[in-house]
Amino acid sequence: MATLLTLTFSQPSLRLEPGDVLIKEGDPGGDLYVLESGRLRVERDGVTLATISSAGALIGEMSVLLGTENTATVRAEKPTLVRVVKDALAYLERQPLVALRVAMLLSQRLDATSALLVEAQKQVARGKPPEPNGVFGRLMATVSGEKS
Repeated sequence: MATLLTLTFSQPSLRLEPGDVLIKEGDPGGDLYVLESGRLRVERDGVTLATISSAGALIGEMSVLLGTENTATVRAEKPTLVRVVKDALAYLERQPLVALRVAMLLSQRLDATSALLVEAQKQVARGKPPEPNGVFGRLMATVSGEKS
């Protein structure tokens, strides 16, 4: 199946410089972003959750699909280019292939997250403390859509 970058080729791009905010926690959602190049940092309540640098990564989907405010702040760590899908829910209704690709990406994240949670539960059951760059780090990367 085609990637989100391929499927959203007709959408406008936005260039971000280091420090620029793409999404602000607590603001209304509604737009989706697809990373073309660069690196983004995801923060929630001032805590860095993940960095996103994989071309084709999806950003902003939680607030779009849940109809909520943005759940995190996303800012550029280096020069970054993203595709902008305005009024994303309506766009997804008109573009079933894009909606299917989004569903597939979210299913992959959920599957990987479930596997990491099982691994974390096993570590806790063995009395092993969580390692910042171990299961927890991989879990945060999975939730953000990055490969571990």
